[in-house]
Amino acid sequence: MSERLFHLAAAPFEAARRVAILPAGHRARRLHGHSFTAKLRAELPPDWAPFPGGETQALAERLGDCVELLDYQDLNERLPIPTDENLARWIRARLAIPGIESVGVQSTRDQGADLDPSDHLHVWRRFRFEAAHHLPNVPPGHQCGRMHGHGFEVILHADQDLTDQPMGIDFDQLGQLWAPLHAELHYACLNDIAGLENPTSERLASWLWDRLRPELPALSWISVYETSTAGCHYDGTHYRIWKEQRFEGALQLLAAPDGDPRRRLHGHSYLLRLHLIAPLDQVLGWTLDYGDLKALFKPVYDQLDHHRLDQLPRLEAADPASLVRWMREQIRGQLPQLDRIDLYETPGCGASLCWGELGPALPS
Repeated sequence: MSERLFHLAAAPFEAARRVAILPAGHRARRLHGHSFTAKLRAELPPDWAPFPGGETQALAERLGDCVELLDYQDLNERLPIPTDENLARWIRARLAIPGIESVGVQSTRDQGADLDPSDHLHVWRRFRFEAAHHLPNVPPGHQCGRMHGHGFEVILHADQDLTDQPMGIDFDQLGQLWAPLHAELHYACLNDIAGLENPTSERLASWLWDRLRPELPALSWISVYETSTAGCHYDGTHYRIWKEQRFEGALQLLAAPDGDPRRRLHGHSYLLRLHLIAPLDQVLGWTLDYGDLKALFKPVYDQLDHHRLDQLPRLEAADPASLVRWMREQIRGQLPQLDRIDLYETPGCGASLCWGELGPALPS
């Protein structure tokens, strides 16, 4: 598949709303408020930004200007049914930006909606449970072979065609479907549950899929966070895993015009997310050990963390787009399963290089 480069931006806003389309007695029919986050993914033309490497901040500024009209407002005065999906539509209609791939609105930490240009909606809600497990088939001495526990998080994703429709699946519907599974998994040892004798993230995702898909035909992906930095997606056929790392780096953007503060030496605390797709190992029950992934990427990571990024060898500039392309070249031979790299220089803002299926969005 051909390589695609997306620029990413996010902008927060505070607002109140009533969602009168919901059933009588629903709590969201009352006036209430959220700390919203608007998110944008765009495949920009090469000359769109004021200068090469200025795409991230320019995109964030355009998105921020748009949502400023919603900040500290009663959203019902802006649009009649201010659901997350309709807010995403409202924002998209006011962004004169080429190459928009998706516009998202996250109304809480645990729920949101992403809209593509054809009005196809991706709605998601996150849940948490506390459980113990061990992996019985790992090599002797592997830490996951010992009984231990996690605060697991699960995201249910549903895709719908919302052309000319004001609302899709209500978040409470996802909560009702999740409730019996939560009762079974919460404060349990996963190995004791039928079908989870080898409870890797991948096996847990497929176990959940088999139980939820008959009740929710729109279910498109299940994401399982085993830790806050690693997890697995499953769509009924394919397994995708991701691993997050953070690094601290300094840089100058010398392509910026005179007087621009980005020409000065400055720095960021970066969030890096590596995505891989691979067949399931039928014995171990995973696609790739997260620890092995981290070890394989370590030679690249060691060049990034606590270094001056614009002085890396064979790197023309240290903007997010240039950095993700540089990373791909550095790791190409060591991680053939890798098919996407996300890099955020500030929360929600950065670049994503993808040369496989795009896969589901992950929340902030």
